[in-house]
Amino acid sequence: MRRQNGDRLVSPSLAQHEVLMNLKMNAIGIVSADIERSLSFYRLLGLATPEFDAKEDHFQCDLGGGVTLMWDTVALIQQITPGYVHGSGSSIGLAWQCDSPALVDEAYARIVGAGFESEKAPWDAFWGQRYAIVKDPDGNLTSLYAQLGE
Repeated sequence: MRRQNGDRLVSPSLAQHEVLMNLKMNAIGIVSADIERSLSFYRLLGLATPEFDAKEDHFQCDLGGGVTLMWDTVALIQQITPGYVHGSGSSIGLAWQCDSPALVDEAYARIVGAGFESEKAPWDAFWGQRYAIVKDPDGNLTSLYAQLGE
């Protein structure tokens, strides 16, 4: 079965794809075993993270552009999904664009200097970026990068 869409015919599978393309990713969730430390880590990246409150199990901050970064406690996620096992490896990767290669090095030094783990020290990547990778308190890989030669 086909339907008319303007001047073109669209197959049902294409029509379904067009509907899916209207979805908008607007939140990134991190399950954290130590939310206080995780909030501190992301604050070092310049985010306006909320203050830690031990009575809360969900935290969030606005990243701009309609995107929210959220943190949930392991206990909350285990209430929602009883089979959840925390710490089975990095399940997300976040990337932060820096304004210059020097700022990659500065951000990396600030984060590692605050006691967070380095995955890979800054290097000039073959794809034309200054790049570094650090881990948040839950082992999620967080990349810092800037274009080289700008």
